[in-house]
Formats: sequence, structure tokens, C-alpha cells
Amino acid sequence: MKKTLFLSLILAGIISCSTSKQIEKSLSAGNYDLAISDAIGKLRINKDKKGKTDFIVMLHEAYNKATERDLSNIDFLKKDNNPENYIRIYDAYVGLDARQERIKPLLPLYINDKQVNFDFNNYNNQIISFKNNASEQLYINASTLLKSKNKMDFRMAFNIFQDIEAINPNYKDVRSLMEVAHNKGTDFVLVDMINDTRKTIPQRLEDDLLNFSTYGLNNLWTVYHNNALDKINYDYNMRVNLRNINLSPEQIKERQIIKEKQVADGKQILLDAQGKQVKDSLGNAIQVDKLISVRCEYYESTQFKSVQVTGNVEYFNLNTKQLDDAFPISSEFVFEHVFATSRGDRRALETTLLPFLNNRQIPFPTEEQMIYDSGEDLKQQLKDIINSYTIRQ
Repeated sequence: MKKTLFLSLILAGIISCSTSKQIEKSLSAGNYDLAISDAIGKLRINKDKKGKTDFIVMLHEAYNKATERDLSNIDFLKKDNNPENYIRIYDAYVGLDARQERIKPLLPLYINDKQVNFDFNNYNNQIISFKNNASEQLYINASTLLKSKNKMDFRMAFNIFQDIEAINPNYKDVRSLMEVAHNKGTDFVLVDMINDTRKTIPQRLEDDLLNFSTYGLNNLWTVYHNNALDKINYDYNMRVNLRNINLSPEQIKERQIIKEKQVADGKQILLDAQGKQVKDSLGNAIQVDKLISVRCEYYESTQFKSVQVTGNVEYFNLNTKQLDDAFPISSEFVFEHVFATSRGDRRALETTLLPFLNNRQIPFPTEEQMIYDSGEDLKQQLKDIINSYTIRQ
């Protein structure tokens, strides 16, 4: 126990020394907030221990230097008298206040029984003042972008309105303008399915492929519709072209297997070379498995039918009347059913063959069902294309 305790103390000392050097390094490099974070981490527990004095000193030094640097930067930005700096000044005051709030729970802190004083300030008035100034300037910037005809400008305006909402909720008509910016910045895509296969596509397959609510799409700036809505000017037309459907004929493949092997069939007394009973140490006759040869004829039938659906997905730019991009799609579905019968002793068969003896021939799926069953893979491919495709601006 003493040895373990001694080793623990040594390890704790090494870790403490390492942290101390790390904080000193951060101080020297001007990474004051990192130094503050590390010092706070060391002072959360047993802050009054003698070994924590160095961390208190470094915390105090890092705080003073960080505060001096931020106030100096704020003073420079104010003198620059540029409205675009309002958000930076606001952020700086918020940072000053947040830094103080992180340290306050540790107070009071002492070095040699003398309380260490941290020069805290109330920045509430500055925060409120520059929050309003920043909000107004951002509002002007975003409103100007709304006058553009470029979707990227509308999206930038939307992001700026979001920034205003984050620092100053419900400022002026920001929420309604955010909706306007989003609508103007959104690409609307009308989706059509085109059947060039000369075969009937099941309506439920078309409905499944075009049911975008099941795709789990999460794209802020692209909306897909499979039915055109009034008052929406669509930017793109996505065409799901099914070109070919190849169906194999219904097939039944047969094979015959003859199996022979020796199996245990009861017990018999073990005899030696002279035909006498072999006994154990207690004088009892030893019994062994009685092996017999068995034979079985196995007749297996495999029902097989397959379908392959191929096509492509095309994005047409409705503004330029040009093909923007195209992606191939292909899906295959295979129906396979195995059933079998046997004649003879089934014990001769391998265990992997036995389940097929319980099966019977079943009707082949219809052409429509086969095409529909290929749709799950098509749907996944379509989802991957939509999620990976970036609308060109």
C-alpha cells in the first residue's frame, strides 16, 4: 500500500509539472485563453493546496494579459470607426464577460494567505449597445443582398439573418426576411419519371421512387417536387429515365445426387480377432456402434428468374435549357427457389440438403412483381445521387 501511494504521488507530481510547463508555454506564445482553461482545470479540485500556487499565479497573469489585449483591440476597432467592426466589438465584449464568468466560481483564491484580486468589469452596457449596433449593420448588409438576383447572395443574406437572430432574437422583421431569403436562395427541382422500356412500370414502383419524404433528405437549399406547384419557378428538371428492362425466362434447373455412407444403426458387442467378446476392467462387455451402409437418391430443382433495370438520371437546367449532368442507374433482382425430393435413406444426405426436402414448387413471381422488387436498389441509388449531387451555380 505504501509503495502504491508513493508511486501515485510521484505520478501526480509529474502530471502537475507537465501541466505547469504547458501553461507557461501557452503564456509565452500568447495563447492566453488556453492557459486560462488549463489553469482552471487544475484549480477546480483542492484549489487551496500549496502545490496549486503556481497555477493561481499563471491564471492571474493569463487573465490580465488576455483582458489587456482584448480591450486594446476593442479600442483600435472603435477608433477605426467602421460599422463593419460592430460585430467584432460585440464578440470581444461577450468574450471578456465569458472569461470572467469562468473564473468567478473559483474565487476566492489565495497565495500565502493573501487573496488574489482579479480586476473584473461589468460589460453589460457595452454588450447591449454593440449588440444593437451590430444587429443594425448586419441587417443593412443582408437587406442589400436581398436586392440581388443571385441565389448565392440570397443564401448569404439568410446566413446573416441567422447571425442576427442568434445575438438579438426577434430583431425587427428578421424572421420574415430570413424566410424570404431562404425561398429566393432555394433551388426547386421538378422530378419526372420517363419510361422508355416498352414495358409497364408498376404504379407503386413509380410512387415509391418519387416519394421523397421517405428519402431522409437534408438539404437546406434544394427542394424536390414530383408534382409541379403553382407560383414556383423551377430551376431544374430531374428526369429519371428507365431505358431497358431485361427479364429472363422462367427456368427450372434440375440435378440428381446419389449419396452413400455408413451410419450408426444401434449397438453391438465388440469382438476381438478370435470372435470373443472384449470386456472392460470390470468384466463388462464393451459395446460399439453398429455401422450399416445407406444409400439415397436426391432430386433437386431450382426455380430461377431474374430482371435487370437500367437507365439514367439527368439534371436539366431550366434557365439555360442545357443538360447539367447525368448519372447511370442499374438494378438487378433475382428470384431463386430450391425444392427437392428423395428416394432411399435420408441419413445418407448431407445436413445442408435436408431443408430443401421440406420445400415444394411455388408459382413464379409475375413480371410486374419482379420489376417492383428491383425498385428498392433503384431507390437507394436515386437517394445517393440526390444526396451527393451539388447544384451548379
